[in-house]
This record gives sequence, structure tokens and C-alpha cells, in this order.
Amino acid sequence: MTSRSRAVFPLLALVLIVCWSSGFVGIRFSTESATVPQILFWRSAISGIGLLPFALRMGPRLTREQVWEQVQYAFLGMFLYLGGFALGIGLGVHTGLVALTADLVPLAIAALSAPVLGQPLSGRQWIGMLVGLSGVLLVSGDAFSAGTAPAWAYLLPVAAMLSFAVSVLLQERRRHQSPTLVQRLALQCLASAAMFAPVAQLTGGLVPPLTADFVIGIGWLVLLATYGAWSIYYYCLRRYRPAVVSATIYLSPPLTMVWAWAMFGEPLTVGMTVGVVVTLAGLVMVARYEAPTPVEAGPTQATRAASPADRAAPLGG
Repeated sequence: MTSRSRAVFPLLALVLIVCWSSGFVGIRFSTESATVPQILFWRSAISGIGLLPFALRMGPRLTREQVWEQVQYAFLGMFLYLGGFALGIGLGVHTGLVALTADLVPLAIAALSAPVLGQPLSGRQWIGMLVGLSGVLLVSGDAFSAGTAPAWAYLLPVAAMLSFAVSVLLQERRRHQSPTLVQRLALQCLASAAMFAPVAQLTGGLVPPLTADFVIGIGWLVLLATYGAWSIYYYCLRRYRPAVVSATIYLSPPLTMVWAWAMFGEPLTVGMTVGVVVTLAGLVMVARYEAPTPVEAGPTQATRAASPADRAAPLGG
């Protein structure tokens, strides 16, 4: 890393954290004037349509099998993932707790890497998982007592996080055959929009009242949470170590909690603060671990051995 890159990284990290946390706040803001399916349909549709011209011009010609794969990833990584945590927020689950749960994706990937990719956890990673989960329990205790959501709603972010983890692992197994980033995002956004459309139609219609809150909220979600978060994330991955970039994203839950407290009056307690710190410590222990490179392994094998939990990050809000 050059001295210039080191100097620029703090600014990039700040923008990345703001964009990453903006998705959860944008969902919370938009639910004041529209249903969750309506919000997710328009976010996905506008994002996908905006990316489509670039996807058609940039990258190889895709086969039907590749397109179908992206539809499956959209179901797991967008429809279930975005739908799960957005519905949780809509039902009253604390926005910061949802953001913290979403950031547990590396823990889930680490736990699932052994059966799916044949990559067992190290002792340090197991300890990190236990530390991270204990922090979530601390946050959950205060959020549950202060929240208004039904008890079952707190399972939605957990199920969403697990769904995204499975999606990442499935894509990791076929990474060498994947389309370009723009093609993947365009296809997955358009596919998820098609999935959200009938749900939106059945639960309030495709078009909500075009209030200022809805328009601002959708613009916020498309520009900041989708285009901004992902473009800066991959820009950073090309120039900095994945572990550093991933650790930066883990700072988004504290900012999300502050935003939710300032904008919507959601509680922010000492217990939540302590729980976030504990969870972040566990996440860093899991994601910063790099498997030792076998002597006989080539560069590609060594990179893949250390990569899934290190590279993985949730899609913002």
C-alpha cells in the first residue's frame, strides 16, 4: 500500500461506513409512507434498470445457465435477505439490531465453510464466533425490552443473514465462472424486483402514494445504499487488504444506532453500546484470520482458502 493510499483510506472508509449504514436508515425512513414490499420493489427495479445498459456493454455474453444462477442468488441474497431485515424493521425491530445481525454474515460463512467448501474453522475463529454472538445477545436484551415488535419478528433478520451467507458460499464455489460485478448486480436487482412485484401488489399495490418521504427514501436507497456502498466497497477491495475493508464495514452498526436514535427516537442504551463493541471484537477475530498457505498450493488456491469470510459483506440495508 502506497503512502497516498494510506492517506486516502480514512476518507474512503468514512464514506463506505456512511453508505453501508444508510440502507438500514433508508428502509426505516421509507416505511413512514410505503409498505416494505413496495420499497424493495422500487429500490430493486430502479437499481437494476440503471445498471442494465452497463451490464449489456461490459462483460462477456451470458448463457442461460449463468442467468438462471443469478436468479437463484437473487432469491437468496436479495429477496430473502433484503425482505427479511426490511420486514423486521417495518414490524418494529430496532434498526441498529437489524444492522448488527446483518453484519454477522462472516460468522455464518465461517460456520458453513466446513460443510460447503471443506474449510474447517480454527480455534481462534470458534472463539470469535462465541464472542460475537454474546455481544448480539447483549444488544438484543435491551432492544427486545424497549422494542414494540412481536417476538417472532426478531427471527427475521437472523433468517435473512443466514440466507445471504448461503448465497455467498454458493457463489464462491462458482466464482471462476461468474459474470462481471455490473452484470451480477443488474441481473440480481431485476430478478429480485420481479420477485417483490407480486408481493407488493398483494399487500398494497405496486405504486404507493408518491410522497416526498417515499421519493427521498428510494433515492437514498438506490444512490447511497446500492450504487454508493457497492462501488466504494469494490473500489477499496481492489486497493486494500480484504480484512481491512471488511473490518471497516463492521463499524456501520454503531453509526446505524446513532442515526436511528437521532432520526426516529429509537433507544440507545449503555447495554447496546457494550454489546456492539463485544460483537465487533468477535467479528474481527473471525474475519481477520487467514489460513496458512500450504507449500504445494498455488496462488489461486491460497487466496481462495482464506477468502470467503474475509471477503464477504452484507448488501447494506
